[in-house]
Parts: sequence; C-alpha cells; structure tokens
Amino acid sequence: MTTSDPVSLEPTSDEGESRLIVAECFGVEVSTFQGEGPSGGHPALFIRLSRCNLTCAKCDTKYTWDWSQFDPRKESTKRSFADLAAWAASSPVELVVITGGEPLIQQARLVPLVRRLIAAGKRIEFETNGTIAPLPELVADGVRFNVSPKLASFGVKETKSIVPAALEAFVASGRAAFKFVASTVADLDRIAELADAHRLAPVWVMPEGTTCEAITATTRVLADAVAARHWHFTTRLHVLAFADARGR
Repeated sequence: MTTSDPVSLEPTSDEGESRLIVAECFGVEVSTFQGEGPSGGHPALFIRLSRCNLTCAKCDTKYTWDWSQFDPRKESTKRSFADLAAWAASSPVELVVITGGEPLIQQARLVPLVRRLIAAGKRIEFETNGTIAPLPELVADGVRFNVSPKLASFGVKETKSIVPAALEAFVASGRAAFKFVASTVADLDRIAELADAHRLAPVWVMPEGTTCEAITATTRVLADAVAARHWHFTTRLHVLAFADARGR
C-alpha cells in the first residue's frame, strides 16, 4: 500500500482563503440523515474530507486515503471554506457532520468554516478517530465530537490508533462521545479496558458490517453484552436504508 500523496495538504490560495481537501459533500441535493451514534436518525448534511493518518484494513472509506486502490486526483478536490459554508447554508437542515478520512488532519483550516457554520445556525458533529487533539477554537458551543478509537481487530496497530493524550483532550472538552466498532464480545472487553484506563464516557458500540445481513448478525452477537454493561448501542442506519451507497 502506498501512502504517497500527489495532492498536497499545503495551503493554497483561493481569493485569499486556504482550501480544504474534500472527498465529497452530500445531503443538500438528496436528503439523508446521520446514520450512527448519538444523533442517529437526525437529518444531516455531510462534508467528508479526504486523507487519513491511519490505514485500517476494515476501513469503509478507503477512497479518502488508499492510493493503491484509488486515484486521489479523481477522489478529492480543493474547496474554500466560504464555498462549503454556502453549500451548507443552502439547506434548512441544522446538523452538519464533518467526517473523513480523518478531518482533524486539516483542523487549522476548519476553524473559519466552523465559525461560519455556527453563525448560520448550524450545529456540527466531527467524526474523528481520536488520534489528534482538537484545537481550542473547535471546542465551542454548537460543536460535538464523535470519537471512534480503532481497535486492533479493525486492522490497525493500537500503538498508532490509541493516543492517550488525544483521548484525554476529548474527555476534558466535555463535548465528546466515544463510539467503538465491534464484532465480538472480546472487542467489548477491550473497549471496557480503554474506557476504564482513559475515563471514556459515554460509550457507544456499533456493530461492524457493510451489509444489512452482517449488521443484523453482529448486533445479535453483541446486544446482550452491551446492554449488560449499560452502554449505548447504535446501528448503521445508512447501511440499512441505503445499502452503504456513497453520498447517502
């Protein structure tokens, strides 16, 4: 797998603005909703940024980072924060989900976008892998973080995917929920270890799967054990509703 990146993350000028590297935006032209976590089922707009600092084998958005399978010139574009804010403001939907990839790689350039979205009456959820602490400017009223630390079973070394200082920063923000992908009861035991070690709360568990059948089967494996721990459980509503189609 190559990690070479012919589309630079260095700032470029667009009428004096730095631009963000974006994989896709959706929810304005065709309506959708947040498919998982605390806001599951809420109408939502999505800004999916390109690039990630992890290379998880079970990632379902490899088109944001795996250039051995995808062409970054086809899978990403550069857009100004003003353009993105105007796109979101064109919809009455309140919730804007900024996801990836790993969106906080570009967080310095996200600050003006977040400020403009909040001024337009939007509320924002970041979907992040929890390896990069948020800038203080992003820890603001109207912003929440859905932090999804990746377990070794997800196909990544935890020496890279579990960053204690970053997790502690999210805990200290008071604006984070911790959402783990799991497929076995053994995964739940590991989640409990991490939650205890880093004081992660609230904990949400999401069944692994990219098909309705897989999500249903994994839900039945995990449900009793998640309930016994008094954790939250979330499905993947977008998969159940739209068969994991891109842009939904």
